[in-house]
Amino acid sequence: MGIKTALPAAELGLYSLVLSGALAYAGRGLLEASQDGAHRKAFRESVRPGWEYIGRKMDVADFEWVMWFTSFRNVIIFALSGHVLFAKLCTMVAPQLRSWMYAVYGALAVLGTMGPWYLLLLLGHCVSLYVASLLGQPWLCLGLGLASLASFKLDPLISWQSGFVTGTFDLQEVLFHGGSGFTVLRCTSFALESCAHPDRHYSLADLLKYNFYLPFFFFGPIMTFDRFHTQMSQVEPVRREGELWRIRAQAGLSVVAVMAVDIFFHFFYILTIPSDLKFANRLPDSALAGLAYSNLVYDWVKAAVLFGVVNTVARLDHLDPPQPPKCITALYVFAETHFDRGINDWLCKYVYDHIGGEHSEVIPELGATVATFAITTLWLGPCDIVYLWSFLNCFGLNFELWVQKLAESGPLAQIEASLSEQMSRRVRALFGAMNFWAIIMYNLVSLNSLEFTELVARRLLLTGFPQTTLAILFVTYCGVQLVKERERTLALEEEQKQDKEKPE
Repeated sequence: MGIKTALPAAELGLYSLVLSGALAYAGRGLLEASQDGAHRKAFRESVRPGWEYIGRKMDVADFEWVMWFTSFRNVIIFALSGHVLFAKLCTMVAPQLRSWMYAVYGALAVLGTMGPWYLLLLLGHCVSLYVASLLGQPWLCLGLGLASLASFKLDPLISWQSGFVTGTFDLQEVLFHGGSGFTVLRCTSFALESCAHPDRHYSLADLLKYNFYLPFFFFGPIMTFDRFHTQMSQVEPVRREGELWRIRAQAGLSVVAVMAVDIFFHFFYILTIPSDLKFANRLPDSALAGLAYSNLVYDWVKAAVLFGVVNTVARLDHLDPPQPPKCITALYVFAETHFDRGINDWLCKYVYDHIGGEHSEVIPELGATVATFAITTLWLGPCDIVYLWSFLNCFGLNFELWVQKLAESGPLAQIEASLSEQMSRRVRALFGAMNFWAIIMYNLVSLNSLEFTELVARRLLLTGFPQTTLAILFVTYCGVQLVKERERTLALEEEQKQDKEKPE
């Protein structure tokens, strides 16, 4: 009730004004804090000289981002550009062999980057899961896949296998874990699809072509084998009208996002400030809330840029890869919260949906979420902070269903039925606002630190109660209403589009 209901334009205008003013006020506080702390001794390691001609320093606390766009920028551009040129040549000369050519190029890139022994190690995991797929037992394939994944996440096997990498360089650990982890997920997907469709007779060559597609190899996103195989098997793929323009637009947006992040880090030290709790504790409540929110937004931007670049190359190869994750600003339900759409699709297909069914019953949903987050914990690398993150998000996902069941019960359903549709939407948005901050706090635990999360929770919920708590809740409520309005508009446009496509 109230899902497709429009609110008065004046009310939505008020929400926009409140949200814009609150973001500007919080941003001003963060800017002043960044300027005041630029020369603090605790900031020396992660705030380095940037735009020296105007005296601005830069937040370099995220070493992965810095490596991608400094020392490894040319290597990444060279590798992906080579893939694009190689792919174009293969498409022109021998389109029926393009999947083979992609795999050969990808394997050579892995060989040159990580060394021959690492390549042989991954081939060993590929072969073991291929052999398991021949037995046609899904439980065996999934179990072996999880065992292979555990071997890259737990000692002593991880230490032994990391020794297969040749040489040492800055991103070696990141590339090792990325290439190994995604290889296991891809091989497991292949094995499970082989069990589900024994009549299709997938071969080891199909698995190798799937696994060594370079744009997806180290950082994902992961496409399930059935989707990848179907799209890559097209001998003469045809682009949809306007596809090249959309690819150029996506590439342009990725470049703009990189530039925007670079500019942002010269003025806002959002990654460094949380590491100095004494300094963070002196921030105004509004700036502290903005700092917590901006940390999650940055993580989304980082994922969107990474997947945007990779997806641009994949779409040039006539693939339809998983889209970047949904922006944290538009999230107010745990069911849509994820930072990697490819892994989310993998988990939903092989674990979450398989166990949870329609996700409408409490007990099956509990089993599905526990199994899903257990595998996610293994994927992220078991440790105390990951255990806590998994527990909190598993609880949040189940709590949503419990609240939904409670709302559908007799008394509460009757109360909502007595409300107008607009008032129903307002009540739901209020609960969405509280859920939004639960999502931020639960994920801030892993994206930043438990200590910083405790500081934010204490300031916003305890020492700041009731003024700060209610003010932030109202601002968030305004944001949720604007997101709901956007969703309503998109839903109406989709319905109109479908009506036009229906034959008269």
